[in-house]
Amino acid sequence: MNNMIELNNSAYIPQVGVGTWTLKDDVATENVRLALEAGFRHIDTAQGYDNEEAVGQGIINSGVPREEIFLTTKVATNIMREGRDAVRKSIEESLRKLKTPYIDLLLIHWPVKDCVKDTWQVMEEFVQQGKVRSLGVSNFNRHHLEDLLSYAKIRPVINQIEVHPLMSQEENIAYNRSLGIQVQAWGPFGQGDIDVVGHPVLQSLAKKYNKTASQIVLRWILQRGLITIPRCKPNHFAENLEIMEFSLSAEDMEAISALNQNLRSNKFNDPETFPW
Repeated sequence: MNNMIELNNSAYIPQVGVGTWTLKDDVATENVRLALEAGFRHIDTAQGYDNEEAVGQGIINSGVPREEIFLTTKVATNIMREGRDAVRKSIEESLRKLKTPYIDLLLIHWPVKDCVKDTWQVMEEFVQQGKVRSLGVSNFNRHHLEDLLSYAKIRPVINQIEVHPLMSQEENIAYNRSLGIQVQAWGPFGQGDIDVVGHPVLQSLAKKYNKTASQIVLRWILQRGLITIPRCKPNHFAENLEIMEFSLSAEDMEAISALNQNLRSNKFNDPETFPW
């Protein structure tokens, strides 16, 4: 039902998962349960989403064995600024809230200036303790990765970055791949004022393939070999899983990539100017 992508530490991650940003309390719990019952096995959350406890309960309520689920969370920016002890406590708290003995993938959410090294080294401690299985980053550009790799004992397996047809990230993706780091696309449909799926090219391709524009976008991402985590919305679960059942032509893949404008969905989502 879901393609698996091999990471540089020989672990495997489902290529399509569900993201839980903006989901809270009972809605988060119920949506995660329904996602797992629908067949998804990759759940993405973060300390900053303030929903880890609800997500953990959704996993339990689903009845799906923990070992069948790939669970990701991220260290929050405010915690990174507070130093190593705060990061340690936050990870232990994430384990407690998620009601799990281990986290499959722990990410640094943003490259907070002067805080990455301390955070990464604490994260490495949790891998050594068996409480975290893989480490990664989110929203890192080339120079952020170069700096990290100068001291990291454990190589990041994933860089989770904004990718959609108006923000194709070709250069960043190529650089990550040269390092053996997989790329995970967040915000595949854009956010805020950006209407990706309403673009005439995507609407035209949706008609051509008898699919939705959202499916066309997700299929474009998959055929680029990327991992993605569209929002955890029950009314789209079946639709999102159906992207495994068709392919886009090389010509249509190029047409979608040609839409790139290096346009971020929010001016505050730029790793170079993120409001530290």
